[in-house]
Amino acid sequence: MSAGAATSGAASGGDEVSGALHRLGPLDQVPVGEGRSFGVDSQQIAVFRLRDGSLRAVSAVCPHRGGPIADGTIDQREVLCPLHQHAFELDTGCSTTGAPALQTYPVFVDADQNIVLQLDTDRPARSGRSALAPGSGTGP
Repeated sequence: MSAGAATSGAASGGDEVSGALHRLGPLDQVPVGEGRSFGVDSQQIAVFRLRDGSLRAVSAVCPHRGGPIADGTIDQREVLCPLHQHAFELDTGCSTTGAPALQTYPVFVDADQNIVLQLDTDRPARSGRSALAPGSGTGP
């Protein structure tokens, strides 16, 4: 699904945002507890609607073997890639299973109940680190 561009401005809650804003469509298209993939400026982005109603956005392709992250199982903190069960923190993109991290993107709901994603055109999206210490086999 492709996204339409929106104008830059204030996010919900009055925080100023920079970068290109993309209106992805109505909030209802992402059911609570699930994710959906969107094509935005030649990137695939997975948007998740958590059980508390909040949204998270990460890169939609697993860096391990290209699995469809939007089809993964989520809880309040993590998404599991459906191919090989690599886990990623939704807030940071960090892997808790040793895979390279996913990129994360700011996402919010506007006054018209549309999902709005911010792509910063001046700098790359935030990419977390693996939550595993190198060679440790355990998390921090």
